[in-house]
Amino acid sequence: MRSLILILSLCACQAHAAEKAEYIQTPYKEPKVVYDFYFDDPQKINSALYWIRSLMNPLSEEPYSYAPEFMDIKVVIHGTEIVTVAKKNYKKYKNAVERMRYYAQLGVEFKVCGLAAHDYGYQISDFHEFIQVVPSAIPELAHWQMEGYALIVPTIMDKKFSVEEIR
Repeated sequence: MRSLILILSLCACQAHAAEKAEYIQTPYKEPKVVYDFYFDDPQKINSALYWIRSLMNPLSEEPYSYAPEFMDIKVVIHGTEIVTVAKKNYKKYKNAVERMRYYAQLGVEFKVCGLAAHDYGYQISDFHEFIQVVPSAIPELAHWQMEGYALIVPTIMDKKFSVEEIR
């Protein structure tokens, strides 16, 4: 009886060893997305911009081949990262600004909360030309969700371990 159990256990282990993950090609549709950018550190906008890339790049490649103009993407900015889109801070946040400008040229809309702008002492003229100032972030986010846009809220964490350490 023990021999039979041992043989069955070995067979089960071998069967699991032969199995592997399966790649699935999800039939994605043209996206309608609104991103909620609200960070405690302005530098986190750099990581958050990768979330836009992670949406756009796979959808612009085969088998989807969606052109950027068919991706309806909005970004609502209302945390400390608001300072990154103020013209006076261009030198400090140049890389982030130029990435946003690039995405804006592809059709991504960047919207700044008017209430937050007021709290920071900014006027509309203080922002780069690709920025749209809206009355408030919260009704803006609600509006786009009611229009059928998916809400994506990037979670940006401080990296404590290298990939090699945790792999």
